[in-house]
Amino acid sequence: MALLYRILFFIKGLTIMTFGVCLTIKAELGVGAWDALNVALTEWIGLTIGTWIIIDGAVLIVVNSLLVKRKPEILSILTIILIGSLVDLWMYIVFESIEFNGIFAKVVTLVLGIFIIGLGAAIYLQAKFPSSPIDSFMMAIRERFRVNLMMAKTIGELVALIPALILQGPIGVGTIIITFTIGPFVQLCFPYFEKLMNRLLDGKLQEKY
Repeated sequence: MALLYRILFFIKGLTIMTFGVCLTIKAELGVGAWDALNVALTEWIGLTIGTWIIIDGAVLIVVNSLLVKRKPEILSILTIILIGSLVDLWMYIVFESIEFNGIFAKVVTLVLGIFIIGLGAAIYLQAKFPSSPIDSFMMAIRERFRVNLMMAKTIGELVALIPALILQGPIGVGTIIITFTIGPFVQLCFPYFEKLMNRLLDGKLQEKY
């Protein structure tokens, strides 16, 4: 039963998180560095945004392995496949014909998207399944170059931001806002869902004994 709860948290969390990602894209005020890169690659080369998320993730799994000199975290590919598939589901089925016009609507959409990303991340992290390759990339940079998390996060974002700028991806004020607010939103939501997961697991343990 514990595994079932973890799977439910994992799937629901990623579903919510990717919904938020798509809201930030549709707001057209600037998106996170990796999302900007994937949007730019879609516009320049083709394929869907979700497909590029999967491709980027596969490449990062190899890069992370080389950085820390360990075997690749193959199970992470399942996480990134699910993320990429959900982004395409939201973008090309749910949001296909939806546009947000006017600066007020765009700002509200961006802020809502950021909060939903943080909410979804706080839920999916409770499952303690393999994290996305982007998150693992940050940790690999931290381990390999012995820098703090802030520096590792910055380096990881620059790796995506530079090519996104070159390809004229959707970089804007929203990119800056996302960079500095996602963490606090995750931190805001995380304790609540951590307690919820613990209550669910404790309840099942008490029933067992």
